[in-house]
Amino acid sequence: MKQKQAIFQSHHLNKEANPHYNDYATAVQKVKNILQEQTGLHFKLYQSDMEMDQVFEAAEQMIMQNDSDIVHICSIYDNVSVATFRYTVVENYTVQPSIENNIFYFPKFDVALVKMPIYQSHEDFEENFLFASDDQSLLKFLNYLLEKQRQAMLKGISVFTDTDDGLIKTREKITQQIHREDVLLEENIKTDIFRSIDEFFLKSGAFFREYDIPYKRGILLYGSPGNGKTTLVKSIAGSVAAPTVYWQITENTSSYSIQEVFSTVTKMAPMVLVIEDIESMPDYARSAFLNALDGATSKEGIFLIGTTNYPEKIDPALINRAGRFDRAYEIKQPNDDLRKSYLHNKGLEKFLDMNQMELLVKKTKGLSISQLNEVYMSIALQWHYDQEIQIEKIVDDLLENQRKTKKQDWDLDEENIGRVGF
Repeated sequence: MKQKQAIFQSHHLNKEANPHYNDYATAVQKVKNILQEQTGLHFKLYQSDMEMDQVFEAAEQMIMQNDSDIVHICSIYDNVSVATFRYTVVENYTVQPSIENNIFYFPKFDVALVKMPIYQSHEDFEENFLFASDDQSLLKFLNYLLEKQRQAMLKGISVFTDTDDGLIKTREKITQQIHREDVLLEENIKTDIFRSIDEFFLKSGAFFREYDIPYKRGILLYGSPGNGKTTLVKSIAGSVAAPTVYWQITENTSSYSIQEVFSTVTKMAPMVLVIEDIESMPDYARSAFLNALDGATSKEGIFLIGTTNYPEKIDPALINRAGRFDRAYEIKQPNDDLRKSYLHNKGLEKFLDMNQMELLVKKTKGLSISQLNEVYMSIALQWHYDQEIQIEKIVDDLLENQRKTKKQDWDLDEENIGRVGF
């Protein structure tokens, strides 16, 4: 046994077998020496393939927010950048230590993080290193960081987008709360959806336990664009005390990004996962997606909302099997009552009398909520400049513009064809 162990160690540590090991190990040892000098503790190095990126993402958010729980000890390499600057709407430009090439320490847990450049003759790369004084300290830190992430996610909507560079994660603040009464839907659909939401979140899943129902829920919202699917989602996000993740499916969605998304949201449960444009899931990733939906624990505590403008393009396997999506709701174009309610809420009575309002409701039949908003904008502009409102012309112009845009039937002067430019 000792001979086998010696061979194993020799194979991995011998400089001839691994000519660049010393370059790598020297940098790591230097970091451990600095940590010992600063804290008086010995540190062990830990690794996890799936978890490490999420740990460093959370730490970077804390650095950006100047969180007092994380301390900058020092930089590593002298001639490598150690700070980053970024523009924010609130503070304009700010300068902060970058997550790269710096040692960050959490004194409450005796845990340190380092995203360190590794320089070797054949390649340069960055690697994430997680140091802790012992296993228990590490576990306490990871649970703390998980709760920190959850609290941060409650302050807005986390947006995940699949790109050529991988899964990009951003956070958007809810700048304007959309109240439930402002959501324009048929009353029976609206009641059904919000009852499901309330039983899932506001009572901590007691309904599901009482009736022995699996603690997960999936609904699909479908319908033509501009009729309130996104508004409904924003209202849900702002009215529940749970994280909301908004996942944008693209042609870059892969089995890896699917695994990463479900790994993240499972740890954040109970929470809302919104999957936008679900019909856009690439064929090569559908099997991985269906497996994630069917996983024994992948949806536990998750309220899943899928949205699509093209329900006919959805893989039938998504909606024809129990446990994936429990209900599908059509978000229709607003009827007369909903259009009248919307136009009334926009305050059009200050421009129009009762007869004009009735005419406007009649003329806008077939328009979406977003198109009604454009009608309001046109009316306000015409009133502002001309002190008059031509309802029929405004609506007819909008309909004609919509027709041309949809069919790309543009009016072009034949003399100028081929000369369009800036």
